[in-house]
Amino acid sequence: MPLRVMLADDHTILVEAFLKLLEPNFQVVGTVSDGRALLESAQELNPDVIVADIGMPLMNGLEAGRRLKQLMPAVKLIFLTMNEDPAIAAEAMRSGASGYLLKSSAATELIRSIQLVAKGRTYITPQIARGMEKVFINDPRPKHRAKDLTPRQREVVALLAEGKSMKEVASVLNVTPRTVAFHKYRIMADLNIRTTADLIQFAIKARILVPS
Repeated sequence: MPLRVMLADDHTILVEAFLKLLEPNFQVVGTVSDGRALLESAQELNPDVIVADIGMPLMNGLEAGRRLKQLMPAVKLIFLTMNEDPAIAAEAMRSGASGYLLKSSAATELIRSIQLVAKGRTYITPQIARGMEKVFINDPRPKHRAKDLTPRQREVVALLAEGKSMKEVASVLNVTPRTVAFHKYRIMADLNIRTTADLIQFAIKARILVPS
């Protein structure tokens, strides 16, 4: 029987490309576009391997993967992402992932990684592996403390980490974009974070999620 594979990514065009790539080699049992749907569907579909993005709406891939490994310890998880930060890759492996690839990786690399993790091995793309060694040696953890944020600040950070614009965050929270901007830049100043990308990485590492 072919390996049962599930895809989790909110980019429709990429999912369609992955389907064409994987279906000749594996049985693709389902696709989802957000972290919460991944949690629900994986338990119903019972795949052997899940290939997931990190930056997904409603719940990021790292947190969804962490919860899935608690519910389904046998499932193998591969992250396929644009994120080249070795610290994020290290956190992914700590959360229970068996593989970490970049979306710029070769198609054959994805197929090979699925085959390897299904056999109980791990696979990390060479583009990331060297940087991860330094991360594990130094074992850096988030220097900033999520507990210092107010509930409203946590909501703002979580929504921004989903990829929403400040205008979209304002609409969700029923406040003005100016209020969101105030919270965002106050948070960045208090936590000594310089860029939006760094703020998103902080949210992922600190496991700040949009409330259910």
